[in-house]
Amino acid sequence: MSQSSKDQEARLDPSIAARLKKDAKGLVAAVVQQYDSRQVLMVGYMDEEALRRTLTTGRVTFWSRSRQEYWRKGDTSGHVQYVKGVSIDCDGDALLIEVDQVGAACHTGHRSCFEAGGPLPAVQGNRTQAQMQSQEGQSNAERR
Repeated sequence: MSQSSKDQEARLDPSIAARLKKDAKGLVAAVVQQYDSRQVLMVGYMDEEALRRTLTTGRVTFWSRSRQEYWRKGDTSGHVQYVKGVSIDCDGDALLIEVDQVGAACHTGHRSCFEAGGPLPAVQGNRTQAQMQSQEGQSNAERR
């Protein structure tokens, strides 16, 4: 196999790369979610190479903004993330990585980084009666 063939294989599929809307540093946010419980575990960042590694190895790889290097979740902690699915959002600026998380996802030892960070005070909104009825009508129409 020629070097150019190897280089081509080591790149993210161009059709996927074209869909990504990266920030000024070439990164997209990657929301990591437990595949079966749907619990949001953490948010990391990926460039094209980290996404390629994630899509082709079955393990999640991120780009560390602080260390400026790739890191594969669990290599030092043993808290591995096994890839179950990867989706891109409609704008191309975020990824959803569904995983089977072994142990804690957060560096603090918590299962989720959002447990470690904790809730913020927020006013809760409520749907109006008309919005609830409209949603119910849409659901009934979809069942037909």
